[in-house]
Amino acid sequence: MPISRRTFVAAAAGVVASPALIGKASAQAQHTFRLHHFLPPVSNGHAKMLAPWAKKIQEASGGRIAIQIFPSMQLGGTPPQLYDQARDGVADIVWTLPGSTPGRFPLSEVFELPFVAGRLGVVNAQAAQEFATRHMADETKDVKLLSYWAHDTGLIHSKKQVTTLDSLKGQKLRFPTRLAGEALKVAGVNAIGMPVPQVPESLAQGVIDGAVVPWEVVPAIKVQELVKYHTNVPGKRALYVATFFLAMNRAKFDAMPDDLKKIMDDNSHMAFAKMAGAMWDTAGAEVKAMVEKRSGNVINTMPEADAAKWAEMCKPIRATFAEGLKAKGIDGAKMIAEAEALVEKYDKPA
Repeated sequence: MPISRRTFVAAAAGVVASPALIGKASAQAQHTFRLHHFLPPVSNGHAKMLAPWAKKIQEASGGRIAIQIFPSMQLGGTPPQLYDQARDGVADIVWTLPGSTPGRFPLSEVFELPFVAGRLGVVNAQAAQEFATRHMADETKDVKLLSYWAHDTGLIHSKKQVTTLDSLKGQKLRFPTRLAGEALKVAGVNAIGMPVPQVPESLAQGVIDGAVVPWEVVPAIKVQELVKYHTNVPGKRALYVATFFLAMNRAKFDAMPDDLKKIMDDNSHMAFAKMAGAMWDTAGAEVKAMVEKRSGNVINTMPEADAAKWAEMCKPIRATFAEGLKAKGIDGAKMIAEAEALVEKYDKPA
């Protein structure tokens, strides 16, 4: 259900925004925007991606733009409603996952196919952003898409150890995207979809046995405290990645003078994607090191032969997806091949 402006104002009055850019700077700004997202302020996405970006925009604009960040859905609604909040002007800018509304943004799912994306966030983020620039304008025409990117490879975090592909069978694992769910199902997993903020309670209550998320997300939802085992799926390509939108209300963007539009554009799109991808990789390595030092947590890698077998089992998912795009008048096989080529383009030594 869409959130009305009245509901938005009431919610906004009852919360305190992140202190990223509030007070003197926002009071002097000609354009103050509210950025809404789904993770807590302690998350890396908030502290190391959105807050630095907001500060950079403020500084580049000489204080004429201020961005106030509202984490943890403080302005109301649920994570799947974030895109519509930006579209409808309930929020000015949102960070969200297109996968929260399965099937609504079909081209965004190309990078979410199993074993298509690369292992590094900085690779996937740049490849996804270039793909979006080429192909996703129509799909996101009701907002100003500031950036589209993907994180690094996801891992399996579970209460029961995953040593082989067969050991996945029967486990109840949370999946973040429709296609990640399909990949888990072909391995015999009881796959359960849910937004990431619901994962801690679901783990604690036994609703799920584990979840697939990248390292970066782990501490924000305390996965390392709720499960013992963390399993990497090896190979050149990722088991799964989730993609993201940084989306802005189009009318709010259009209302800015041209020089401020340029500042927003120059610091978004590929510039933002590079920053986001690098953040995911750096934070992910730090989280992995932290988990390795924890007493009782075990990190292991699935056998390469099992990972290769899993990738082969997922090929029908790709074929079905391509047919689905074809039914919409899109050459699905071409889109997949282009995504893979872009991953190869950016997956090169510097």
